[in-house]
Amino acid sequence: MDSIVDALNNAYQDFVAAAAAALESKESSNGQKTVATDAALENFKQRWELFRVACDQAEEFVESVKQRIGSECLVDEATGSVSGKPGQSSATSGLQPISAVRLEQMSKAVRWLVIELQHGSGASSASTHPNPSAPFDARFTEDATQ
Repeated sequence: MDSIVDALNNAYQDFVAAAAAALESKESSNGQKTVATDAALENFKQRWELFRVACDQAEEFVESVKQRIGSECLVDEATGSVSGKPGQSSATSGLQPISAVRLEQMSKAVRWLVIELQHGSGASSASTHPNPSAPFDARFTEDATQ
């Protein structure tokens, strides 16, 4: 994480320095277009793009951390490995905890269904599943027993 913050900070500093150089170049040429002002503007554009890339990378990192934390919290909640808050009953939902492996299998099955629906194959997916009236996913024996 430190490397991402450092890269973002360095890209920002380079961008600000390029902006200052472009402004100084324009001012020293009295607003006239010169080779120096063109070079300064090109450098400014490049630094702007590099700064945007660094921002995108930082945003991707933050999103991946958010997803990982959310997944870990979901697994902890589902498996019952989260210690209850003071004064909170451990059986507030009345549901039995499920295994982390089972939760991951269900999560993957849901993701595949979403991908199928996004690609417009939701209507044809009934033909790939031999028993459309079967529980959630017949591959998982626990679904058939519920």
